[in-house]
Amino acid sequence: MSQSLNGKRVAILVTDGFEQVELTGPKEALEKAGATAEIISAKNGEVTGWNHTTPASKFHVDNTFDSIRMEDYDAVLLPGGVVNSDTIRTDKTAQKLVRAAADANKTIAVICHGGWLLISADLVKGKRMTSWPSLTDDLKNAGAEWVDEQVVVDGQLISSRKPDDIPAFSQALIEALSA
Repeated sequence: MSQSLNGKRVAILVTDGFEQVELTGPKEALEKAGATAEIISAKNGEVTGWNHTTPASKFHVDNTFDSIRMEDYDAVLLPGGVVNSDTIRTDKTAQKLVRAAADANKTIAVICHGGWLLISADLVKGKRMTSWPSLTDDLKNAGAEWVDEQVVVDGQLISSRKPDDIPAFSQALIEALSA
């Protein structure tokens, strides 16, 4: 991962209950490549990551959903985690942010359960995607073509299945930002 992403900014949209490694793995890879990766949430303070079903570390929130403008970012990263993904999908401001990113043709990278926000924002119809297997029906019902692959790139949308896929997912995101 030797690409230089100096000057690139990535908005990581989360609420409490995100799968911790799905934030920390890609964030570390992005920062190692020179990008700035900011944690954006519904409110200031801290958000709590989870290790599957167990609360884990707390992370500083850099900005809030309602305080950022998508034009200030080059990409959006959506970690999974059932609790996070179920909460963020109903947040109208988070939906507005991902729609703005899609409208501006910015890279949107989503892993695991993170696809629920894109479903709720009506952004998956006609897209080829992967996810955690339990989202298969949700994605298909929303009009996506679901496939069981480590990483799927469909235009500006990058999707991945699970924590084991993070190295390939991170590399695909870095490559997209390097283009």
